[in-house]
Amino acid sequence: MRQRNLRVAISLGLSLLLGPFLFAQQTDRPLTNGDVINMVRSKLPESVIVGAIQSHPGKFDTSTSGLITLHKAGVTENEMNAMVAASGKAVPRASGHRAADASVSSTPTAVGAPATSSKSRMPKVYLQQSGAMQELPLEKTQLAETKTKPSSMKSLAGDSVVTQAMTTGVSTATYSAASHMSSGIGGSSVQQAGGIFSGIMSHRKPTVTYVWGVPGPASGNVFQTVSPTFTVDFSRVPTVVAGDYEPTIVKLTPAQNTCRIVGATEGKEDARSSPAADWQIYSKFLEERVAVKSEKLDAGKYKISPATELLSGEYAVVLRPISRSKPFSGGDVVRAQGDGLMFDALWTFKIADSAE
Repeated sequence: MRQRNLRVAISLGLSLLLGPFLFAQQTDRPLTNGDVINMVRSKLPESVIVGAIQSHPGKFDTSTSGLITLHKAGVTENEMNAMVAASGKAVPRASGHRAADASVSSTPTAVGAPATSSKSRMPKVYLQQSGAMQELPLEKTQLAETKTKPSSMKSLAGDSVVTQAMTTGVSTATYSAASHMSSGIGGSSVQQAGGIFSGIMSHRKPTVTYVWGVPGPASGNVFQTVSPTFTVDFSRVPTVVAGDYEPTIVKLTPAQNTCRIVGATEGKEDARSSPAADWQIYSKFLEERVAVKSEKLDAGKYKISPATELLSGEYAVVLRPISRSKPFSGGDVVRAQGDGLMFDALWTFKIADSAE
């Protein structure tokens, strides 16, 4: 009986996954924005969606309003670029090409920020040191799930489920599913399957704790100053309203010599799989935020420094919504795109014991 139910669930799941694609193929009609959105909501991999857009006729609405609707539905920048290209219009450089975007000048501009390449679209952070600008590498947090309540950073750091998820680079839900199935299915496949069948097999949506962390016990950026000054530029991130965010500094909590915890919040078990922008991540977010002196240079451009000298330890510059009730799309957070990229991005550093 269980095997029969599983076969039925798999058949239904495959129908949900391939329905839009097969329908377009059978009727030989052009793909539309609606078809792409349906494929995204069905959890098809980005590469598959891009391939479908590139290999089939398309009739896409790539106007400003059309692109905004696509972004809100969870369509990635690469997928939108493919749609624009299929429509015969110029395609902006994808944010994934970080090597090209990394070219910057160390000469400060009139507003005190480095002059970046006109094609640069990723948020950037620079350390001001002896009159020069040193760019810090952009890192992205990993997201783990646990049943431990977010009562303190110390309790989360002691949670082996969290540290194991950070070490392996997969979610606890994925790890658990793979372990119980005793199969060779990859983590991403299990995660996609879990997202597909969760709504079919059960209507229960329990609350879990989502934990943001960085793999590795320590940052490679070691500072010898207890009062670092940073210039932050997130003025050109696609689909993001720069005025919604401000930079700040948070203290990271080392966890079992495997990772560093950034922060955590509670949410529904399916929160990160939803394309809807209805997750108020920051409303009750647990983190050790450092008081900073902040100077706004321009829209999306700031200069910040700690209000008091930092003690030795692990820290990060992060971007946080000015309004704690700002809603996010779980899909954006998982894919690190748009507003999700802003919340996931961080620039880690360590204040050395000998720092002055």
